Amino acid sequence: MVACSGELNAKADIASFDVFLIDLRLGNDSGLQLITPIRKSCPQAKIIVMTGFASIATAVNAIKLGADDYLPKPLDFSLLLKTIEGKGEREQALSQEVMSPERIEWEHIQKVLSDNKGNVSATARELGMYRRTLQRKLAKKPTM
Repeated sequence: MVACSGELNAKADIASFDVFLIDLRLGNDSGLQLITPIRKSCPQAKIIVMTGFASIATAVNAIKLGADDYLPKPLDFSLLLKTIEGKGEREQALSQEVMSPERIEWEHIQKVLSDNKGNVSATARELGMYRRTLQRKLAKKPTM
């Protein structure tokens, strides 16, 4: 098992790993860009994306890129182990509770940002808000 926390090292023998744990936020970069090269080099490996900034849009994007699972932080260690081992039914990662207005706003922002391919300026224009306001909202951890 390996935890990716930065650029994928081209010299590393990643084909020998069975599981990759990838954080969605890697400094100013996204862990999503690691999924495709890992999947290409190691198609049988399990790829699990973890994030403290979970949204439906990024979960869908991660799965489309080839991730096997998407877990929000804080991680429940027993759920992580079950996910890695593939044993039993996996619990719902995102809460089934009614979302707060702040969470609904976060999900909408993430959807529009995804539709604009990560372009913050275009997203701000589409949402009718200042770019800096959008950047502040994106920097905050969403609430349930």
